[in-house]
Amino acid sequence: MLGHRVKLVYRDELVKRPVIYELAKDFDVSANIRRASVEDGTGWIVCELVGDQDKIESALTWLASIGVEVDRLSDIVES
Repeated sequence: MLGHRVKLVYRDELVKRPVIYELAKDFDVSANIRRASVEDGTGWIVCELVGDQDKIESALTWLASIGVEVDRLSDIVES
């Protein structure tokens, strides 16, 4: 299994949506949260996504499609 470090930035209504839960349930990708901050109307999470490469890529595409800003922070991390 591989991991990718990413920063996910949420705006408005997405702050209240269980995006990490949906990620795990729908894409079989785990999120190891390293740092996070949530305030009214905005939030961000720095995490390592762990799973099969194809599932991680699909999850990242889905996140972007629902309005989450996805920033890749580093190369692939062996887990």
